[in-house]
Amino acid sequence: MALSITTYSVPQLRQRLHLLLVLGASLALSVVLVVFRVFLTHKISFVFLLWNLFLALIPFGLSTMLGLSAGRLKARVLLPVGATWLLFFPNAPYILTDLFHLEPRAGVPYWYDLALILSCAWNGLMLGYASLVDMQQLVARRLGQLIGWGFATVALLLSSFGIYLGRYLRFNSWDILTNPASLFYDIATRLLHPASHRDTWGVTLLYGVFLLLGYATVRLLGRLNEAANAEE
Repeated sequence: MALSITTYSVPQLRQRLHLLLVLGASLALSVVLVVFRVFLTHKISFVFLLWNLFLALIPFGLSTMLGLSAGRLKARVLLPVGATWLLFFPNAPYILTDLFHLEPRAGVPYWYDLALILSCAWNGLMLGYASLVDMQQLVARRLGQLIGWGFATVALLLSSFGIYLGRYLRFNSWDILTNPASLFYDIATRLLHPASHRDTWGVTLLYGVFLLLGYATVRLLGRLNEAANAEE
């Protein structure tokens, strides 16, 4: 079984380059804010955000690689790469919950830390959305637009569940390999006894709806821009 993947056209490659430049500039801002804070305070309080941004870059890198793949991509390559993408995808919107770390700290204005965390959260969210666009288009080309949107919805709901697992149960993406027993036990417990774990499903549904509405907004803005360019 093979999946046909259309390579980017010249206009699409140009748009991809523009996206990379903007995302690169935005990521650079986050890095500068974190590094300057370390220089200012001599503390590494928010250096962990750089690691979180690196994890958010993984699904974006994987989806970009799939989009740039020429010819016919065999399922034996697509399936493991797609599974790896889904495993790391929650790391992108997860950074939104790093706002939990915001509190007044000596030596740094409160507004500076707010801007720092918001910058990182924004980059995580945009990397996630950009990555999901690639994956949705990949699915839609093969199975149709409706299935593509179904895939995007499920991916965002699963990512919200992953956010809960990471923020509250402190699991990481690689725990599926290093600590599978505990991970699967906690997941099975919440699936089999949902009434006893209302916070799990509250976080999953609320964050899932929020992420889905944000994603739909981004996609709609992109289509409005395409329509405006077509009229010129």
